[in-house]
Amino acid sequence: MSELREVPIAWEALEDAFENNAPEVHSYLHLETGEVIRIVDGAADPKMHERVMRDSLYLGVDAVSSREQYRWMERFIESVDDPELRDKLDIAIDGKGAFRRFKDVLMSYPVERERWFTFRSERLRGCMEAWLEAHSISPVERPVWRVPSKDEVTPKKPAPDDRRAARAQRYDAQRAQLHQLADALPGRELELAVSFMSFLRQRGRLRGMRKNHVRGEEE
Repeated sequence: MSELREVPIAWEALEDAFENNAPEVHSYLHLETGEVIRIVDGAADPKMHERVMRDSLYLGVDAVSSREQYRWMERFIESVDDPELRDKLDIAIDGKGAFRRFKDVLMSYPVERERWFTFRSERLRGCMEAWLEAHSISPVERPVWRVPSKDEVTPKKPAPDDRRAARAQRYDAQRAQLHQLADALPGRELELAVSFMSFLRQRGRLRGMRKNHVRGEEE
């Protein structure tokens, strides 16, 4: 017996793949992630299907045959206690379209409908486990991705003292940068730089005077 390969199985997706036996639908299990992909003839790129089939990390899923799933319906009907429902289900599975009619009848019987889902799921799980064992696959628990809380992803506002300190640090860095730029300027550009700095300083003073004037009028 070959060595078991641990795979984090996506059970619901694999269950869907085992149940869907339509000839145009092809399902594959990824042997590292445990994810199941579904390729539908006519809807997917044929080259993509070819690549998946050649990729050793993908294993084709053997869906449960319609005949076997039909037997499951027969066995379930045998377990139904209500004679009226049992007769309805017997009639429903006679002929083409049996699966759809069977489900339609159960729509009016929610308790038995849920029991059917459990009944079918147990048998699907048995087929899946046998298939995994036949391919030396050991299902392991899938990693749980923790969703961060709102508080964890909301940026915290810095305290006033922290803001002042950050602002002062930024200003110091900018002043140091200005000194470096001034040192790197050629002599002929220094006069222009000084004039511009003087202009900025004067504009700041004018703004301050204007604010004080407006504030005085309001008072």
